[in-house]
Amino acid sequence: MPEIVEFPDRPYIAVRKAITMTTFGEVGDRIGELIGLLAERGVALAGPPFFRYHSIDMAEDRLDVEAGVPVAAPVDVEGDIVTGTLPAGRYATTGHHGHPDQLIGAIESFRKWAADQGLTWDMTEDGGTEHWGCRLELYPTDPRVEPDLNNWDIDLQFRLK
Repeated sequence: MPEIVEFPDRPYIAVRKAITMTTFGEVGDRIGELIGLLAERGVALAGPPFFRYHSIDMAEDRLDVEAGVPVAAPVDVEGDIVTGTLPAGRYATTGHHGHPDQLIGAIESFRKWAADQGLTWDMTEDGGTEHWGCRLELYPTDPRVEPDLNNWDIDLQFRLK
């Protein structure tokens, strides 16, 4: 069942890119690189890897996405790796168990639940493109431990206005 949770600012490192649904791997496949960079520096993850959606235009198949990992404190990075902060605030959260390909239905149900509750997302729409203050998919399942995508847990956290 979805719930509302208050989160503090959360620093992270990430790779950000404009992608399509078929080129998602261009950011997703780099999560291991981010974790490796932190391991080389002796920096522990402060939570599960995530995807942060800055903008989504499903009709045009355009997404501005970050693949990131949270850290306890800011880390110096270089190249195309960026730092950022997930903004503090009230988030509607829910979980999904199953293949990431099944997320579309879970997200639709989550958005319907929020509408039924009278909640408003930290999101604006412009010409069919959704611009999100903070929309997250978090992946707490370690693929080295559970390689079967059908057994993954995925957490959704969408910031509220």
